[in-house]
Amino acid sequence: MTPSSAAQLEPSTQTREPRRRTPRGHVDVADLVDRAQAGDPRAVARLISLVEDASPSLREVAERLSPHTGHAQIVGITGAPGVGKSTSTSGLVTALRTAGKRVGVLAVDPSSPFSGGALLGDRVRMQEHATDKDVYIRSMASRGHLGGLAWSTPQALRVLDAAGCDVVLIETVGVGQSEVEIAGLADTTVVLLAPGMGDGIQAAKAGILEIGDVYVVNKADRDGAHQVVRELRSMLSLGALPGAWRAPIVTTVAQTGEGIDDVVAAIERHRDMLDDTGQLTSRRRSRARDEIEAIALAQLRQRFADLHGHADLDVLAADVVNGSLDSYTAADRLLAAL
Repeated sequence: MTPSSAAQLEPSTQTREPRRRTPRGHVDVADLVDRAQAGDPRAVARLISLVEDASPSLREVAERLSPHTGHAQIVGITGAPGVGKSTSTSGLVTALRTAGKRVGVLAVDPSSPFSGGALLGDRVRMQEHATDKDVYIRSMASRGHLGGLAWSTPQALRVLDAAGCDVVLIETVGVGQSEVEIAGLADTTVVLLAPGMGDGIQAAKAGILEIGDVYVVNKADRDGAHQVVRELRSMLSLGALPGAWRAPIVTTVAQTGEGIDDVVAAIERHRDMLDDTGQLTSRRRSRARDEIEAIALAQLRQRFADLHGHADLDVLAADVVNGSLDSYTAADRLLAAL
């Protein structure tokens, strides 16, 4: 099955079947997919790298992965920086592995606005799982993408799904007033809060009351934790609809593992509800629609980029500036030229 983290990407001492030799610079995607399904962590790492780098082989990667996807349970983990997302994610991995699940983790870290690099510190906090062959941890830089995820997260998710992960945990950069993209990508979204991170009104402003399926108040051993639970319960009750899923509130101390099993149980209850009501299928269909639209818009933006500085575009811009043409008509003419 799957892979493990950084430590698992070192050369293996086990005997492997000879790999197909390919010309320099050519990527044998079929071979990579076969090896990923067989549990080769190098193949999984290579496929995700192709996705992140927007390789020319990306279309073939997506085509070959597609028949092997749709099995993994996707769990999003988000919350403000400092609430303990990485520690909680590590605790969830431990609990899921105890239950015999194969686990993949996509941990998105913010990129530097200056160098474009990222610390990728989640891997540092999850070293206890580095030697587990049934865990694959991949840190991904957001590379300036807004929404709390990396632009390549959906396709990287497919790689882990096809590689046999039962559960894929996606840890976001950190939720804010615009970083709620995870709700459209996960089957279940877990939102973390902690004492001292703001009151209920601040939580509402950050958008977390709209995206959470399970709420976790971490660092529950600190003063103010019970107040956070009360405020959160009060805020959630305001928008509760009869018969709708009522998001549970679980308290944890992720550093010690206290309450983590309760979080896993809440996630499973939510998954059962999605299955029973048919919402799982509708959520995944909505996710596919969003992905198709995003790919189409990206291709359209590329066509616009290719036209940048084109004489026709310059003429249209000049006509809009001098008032002989309105911007909507100019846009229609530009689209007709694409």
